[in-house]
Amino acid sequence: MKLIAHVSASKPLLLILLATALQAQAAPKILKVLPQYLDLQGHHAVTPSLYDRDAYQARLRQHPEQRSGLRFAIQWKGLRSTPLTLRVELRGGRGEQATTAMIEEAVQGGGWFSHWSMLKFADGPYKDFGELVAWRVTLWRGGQQVDERKSFLW
Repeated sequence: MKLIAHVSASKPLLLILLATALQAQAAPKILKVLPQYLDLQGHHAVTPSLYDRDAYQARLRQHPEQRSGLRFAIQWKGLRSTPLTLRVELRGGRGEQATTAMIEEAVQGGGWFSHWSMLKFADGPYKDFGELVAWRVTLWRGGQQVDERKSFLW
């Protein structure tokens, strides 16, 4: 008899926990941002190995003449019914001149799991931009910012 009463009393707590988990899951969120240089062929790595990718990125950082652009690999999540916008703002410098740029892409949420979006900044605009100093990635729903990730120097 006591066991049944205990189970009945725990139902409201279980419902509260479930509602909290669903609400947290429903909030669009940026999970990870990986800024990556692109080589002259548009590749960010030469093999699928993460170790090789990091070594190749270090090489591209040291040799700007071998770069054709930047790619921001952004891991995010949001519910399927929510139209969202990813925005990358960049600050850089070309000699003594400060530069800024922005990339934006509309994305559609896809359920409970996270997704990766690749936003590219390449060719002419990249060459005019100079060296990347800082970046900020924001996630927008309508006209309202719902999440943000930024580099240390932003």
